[in-house]
Amino acid sequence: MANIAAEMFVGRERFATLLLMRLTETVILWISEDQSFWDDIEEGPRPLGPLGLQQFYLDMKFVVCFASNGRYLSRNLQRIVNEIITKAMSAFSATGMDPYRDLPEDEWFNEICQDAMERLSGKPKEINGERELSSPTASVSAQSISSVRSHNSS
Repeated sequence: MANIAAEMFVGRERFATLLLMRLTETVILWISEDQSFWDDIEEGPRPLGPLGLQQFYLDMKFVVCFASNGRYLSRNLQRIVNEIITKAMSAFSATGMDPYRDLPEDEWFNEICQDAMERLSGKPKEINGERELSSPTASVSAQSISSVRSHNSS
């Protein structure tokens, strides 16, 4: 999305950044204010369970990470995301469960988000200057080789 905006507004990078910042804020604000969305989470037939809360929390953390890496994270977006997370945790607590017991530490979410950003950018994770074997590009290469072998063997 950032590349498309940059191409459309060559020489106007600041404009493209502001456009992406406002677009991201608008989408997240819409989620924050969509009462039917919150009604389903809070009172729907299937309330937000431990895995749902974990995924939702991860999704919100990813929005912040993605916007931060794209340099269009605003204080307003950060505030709205924090409010959404607090609201989801309150909805989870209303079911009688403890959200802090069921959620991993923030560091876990940050690591997952960083790993996802590396995968999206196509940059392999490096350890001591060498490509990590479990990196997305290593596994894609391995899958490609095994895929070619299996298709050629028929």
